[in-house]
Amino acid sequence: MSLHKQLIEWRRDFHRHPELGFLEMRTSTIVADTLVKLGYDIKIGRQVMNPDFTMGKPSDEETKAHYEWAKENGAVLEYLDQVSEGYTGIVATLDTGREGPTAAFRVDMDALPIYESEDSSHVPLKEGFRSVNNEMHACGHDVHTSIGLGLATLLMEHKDTINGTIKLLFQPAEEGTRGARSMVEAGVVDDVDYFVASHIGTGVPYNHFLASNNGFLATSKIDVTFKGVSSHAGGQPEEGKNAMLAAANAVINLNAIPRHSGGATRINVGELHAGSGRNVIAGSANLKIETRGTTAELNDYMKQYAESIIKGAAQMFQVESTMETVGEGTSAKGSTALAEVLVKAADSASLTTSLEENKPSGSEDATFFINRVQERGGLASYCIFGTDLAAGHHNEKFDINEDSMAPAVQTLLTAAQLLTNEF
Repeated sequence: MSLHKQLIEWRRDFHRHPELGFLEMRTSTIVADTLVKLGYDIKIGRQVMNPDFTMGKPSDEETKAHYEWAKENGAVLEYLDQVSEGYTGIVATLDTGREGPTAAFRVDMDALPIYESEDSSHVPLKEGFRSVNNEMHACGHDVHTSIGLGLATLLMEHKDTINGTIKLLFQPAEEGTRGARSMVEAGVVDDVDYFVASHIGTGVPYNHFLASNNGFLATSKIDVTFKGVSSHAGGQPEEGKNAMLAAANAVINLNAIPRHSGGATRINVGELHAGSGRNVIAGSANLKIETRGTTAELNDYMKQYAESIIKGAAQMFQVESTMETVGEGTSAKGSTALAEVLVKAADSASLTTSLEENKPSGSEDATFFINRVQERGGLASYCIFGTDLAAGHHNEKFDINEDSMAPAVQTLLTAAQLLTNEF
């Protein structure tokens, strides 16, 4: 089978079987099995993830239930027990035995809690690879995982052109910026000289390539709970403590946090759930919010301000409040010298290339990898492979042009060759 067809087969299989963050058991076992058969040394699960630094991990009940789902839906049983607790990261290593640097390439594997479109025009539906469950690959991580396996394939075929060591990182739980830090704190990039993270789409046109030394916005993902007292709204309203009013007050005032002269800041309340009936004083309310800032300091400013507003709203309505940080990404800036190498690699794959500088946007937990590698004297960067999109990221109709995968793999192979031969 040609690599082009193999990439499509992998991508469609992963797309049909999406898994949320820290639940990528089917995906990771298939990845592990493929890598071992290609000849890689792999480490998996707790070997490459520090449990003390996982955020927003599903409950034990959810994890156990998904383990059974994965077992019934094609997971490779040889590796399933190693990821049964939801530690699903993988590091594959190719040591050439020749002197040279260590280059690492990171891809992510998780899906989103989005119900995929059933519109008759939706290609995954028409072609028979629409999601079989209530989740969806609506951000292209099925593509990223496939590109990672494609790169693994070509690296083995061309290992005589590579020096030093290659590490392929398959990361769980990028959505919500939850998974990278646990791998960083397990030391998986402590020996890395060059680090590359990549993404598909994000508005970059098909057959185009963007390498970036841009920064990323630091971010915190926070779950908020207000706990009050329920009572009958008509009979004994005075006995209630209204958690919904506290939450509503918090929502309004969170959006009124003063912005900072030091740089861009963001806040968003994405979800509010409260109440149990028309005639019941709401005894509980929950918010899902996020803060962002162009630096970690600016994000901390937003987060601390948000905390004071939430506590104040709770006090106003005599309810209790709790805040849990369930995801976090820091700020980072890519290495220009490495971005230039990536542009050179993409040129060789006949992609239209550009180098974008000094325009921080979005958030990514690859920032933890980037910062750790740079702190140890290495170079790290981020790049984007353009594609045609059926709809925007995180949309129920999201889909990509599958012809964009093979040039991405070729670009990353060339980057590995350039980097391990020191350009």
